[in-house]
Amino acid sequence: MNISQRIDRLPVTNILWRVVLLTGVGWLFDAMDQGMVAGVMASIGKEWHLLPSQLGLLGSAGAVGMALGAAVAGMSADKWGRRTVILVTLIIYGVGSALSGFASGLIMLLVFRFFTGLGLGGELPAASTLVSEFSPAKVRGRMVVLLESFWAWGWILAALIAYLLIPIYGWRIAFFLGAVPAFYAAYLRRGIPESPRYLEQTGKTQEAEAIVSKMEREAGLAPLEDSEKSAPPARSGKISLLELWSSTYRRRTLVLWILWLGINFGYYGFVLWIPTLMVGKGFVLIKSLEFTLIMSIAQLPGYYSAAYLIEKIGRKAVLVIYLGGTALAAYLFGQSSSVTQLLAFGSLLYFFSLGAWGAVYAYTPEMYPTSVRGSGTGWATAFGRIGMIASPYVVGVIYQTYGKAAGYTYVFGMLTAVFAVVALVVLVLGIETKGKALDEI
Repeated sequence: MNISQRIDRLPVTNILWRVVLLTGVGWLFDAMDQGMVAGVMASIGKEWHLLPSQLGLLGSAGAVGMALGAAVAGMSADKWGRRTVILVTLIIYGVGSALSGFASGLIMLLVFRFFTGLGLGGELPAASTLVSEFSPAKVRGRMVVLLESFWAWGWILAALIAYLLIPIYGWRIAFFLGAVPAFYAAYLRRGIPESPRYLEQTGKTQEAEAIVSKMEREAGLAPLEDSEKSAPPARSGKISLLELWSSTYRRRTLVLWILWLGINFGYYGFVLWIPTLMVGKGFVLIKSLEFTLIMSIAQLPGYYSAAYLIEKIGRKAVLVIYLGGTALAAYLFGQSSSVTQLLAFGSLLYFFSLGAWGAVYAYTPEMYPTSVRGSGTGWATAFGRIGMIASPYVVGVIYQTYGKAAGYTYVFGMLTAVFAVVALVVLVLGIETKGKALDEI
């Protein structure tokens, strides 16, 4: 058996749990940064007297950095390793967040948010790839969704900071707090080993052997004799962007790029704007942030239900159900006319959209072989960030053009259509990867 086959025969080990936990801590702080952008937009808009279209640029600037960071980090992860990329990008993100707190004007803040996005965009695909490659096939999807669930805790923490601190200390405190734990997470990640599958593919067999042997001892499995071990699968070599569109990968790449583009456009179209949109509906800032905190809690059951179902009914079914649920919730939220409806349909919107995000991160690394998994995941993520770049600005323009009442309805009508189209694409063109070895998909 080779390294991949030996990992797939294992139960969930302590090493795997440690990788998920320490990687997840960094994921939590990444989410906290993104969540605080939503919290500070309304505050900055008032302080600097910005138009909605200008506020939209604040969300888009970080997304431009995330797109570039994802593309570069994906290829770097295949060259220098998943763990190395995670550590470097997390430090970049922390520095960018700290600098954002010192911004004296919109242009300066946009530059710093771009820098923050470089780190954030590069770290997320590398982290999901690392957890996917450490996980046995029978629990791989579930472990990646559990990793993604740390995003919900980070978003809830961001909502708490926005609700409790921004009205008292101003928006800068959010970015300062967002920088401190990122450096701590970088320290924690010194305890994360490199992916054994990656080490095997790059010829570092002894290092891979040591990690997997330790996992086997934790699981109580007898070590293999040398005669039972086999050579790793032949490495296909460096892959270019054009090769991702060859006949071998074309269908997978098409589905992933549409999936990432649509879910980024839809998710960031509402999540960065909800506090500001609710202020436009007549709620004061403190009440808007309170509602956002309540709705953010619904992310947790969204993630955990997806983590359960993804190994029961498969990745494709979970994606279609949760994307379709997000489309319905977006429509209902756009039609809301009372506080009860806002909270109920907003909670559903967070529930389904974050469950879908968990499935996306589990599904994406499984679509490519180990030798090109970082590049394929990175490019899908990078292309998807185009939706994140465009969405905050498009929402701002629609809201500014049609006014607070009609614009609110138009925005959520548009987002409903986006989520519905993406669900249809996955239903028609998606392939199922549940239970398959990474080298067999």
